[in-house]
Amino acid sequence: METKFVGRYEHSLDGKGRIILPRRFRLSFEASAVVSKYNEGCLAVWTPSAFELKAAEMAPLLDGTTEDRNRARAFSVGSTELDLDAQGRLALPAYLRDFARLEEGSTVLVMGALTHIELWNPTAWAVQEAAGDAMLGVGI
Repeated sequence: METKFVGRYEHSLDGKGRIILPRRFRLSFEASAVVSKYNEGCLAVWTPSAFELKAAEMAPLLDGTTEDRNRARAFSVGSTELDLDAQGRLALPAYLRDFARLEEGSTVLVMGALTHIELWNPTAWAVQEAAGDAMLGVGI
C-alpha cells in the first residue's frame, strides 16, 4: 500500500537551496526522491514508486494532441531525481526554486497531498487555500 502524505509544515530554504523533509514524511523515502514542477506553481516531491505511477499516467499523452504532448514533455523535463542527504534535505535546483518562487532564507510550506508532498511559496499557497476552503465550506 502506497504512503498517504497529510499535514502541513513550515521550513526554511537554506543558503544552498536545500529544504528539509519533515521526519514523518522522510520515513517514506529511502535515499532519493523525484521533484517535479507541478500544478498552480508548486513543486511535487514523489517517492520513486509514486513517480513511476505518475509517469505511467503521463506517458499516453505523448500519443495525444499537441497540448497533451506538451504537458507530458513539460512534466518530464521539469522533473529530477534528487538524493536526500544525511539530515533528510533535498538540494533543489535553481530552475525548480525559480518556478515555485522559493527564495533562499524564506519559509517554504511542506505539505502532504496524499500521493506526494508539495512545496509552496506561502503567498501562492494562500490563494489556493482560500479557494479550497471555500469549496469545503470553511469560513462560511
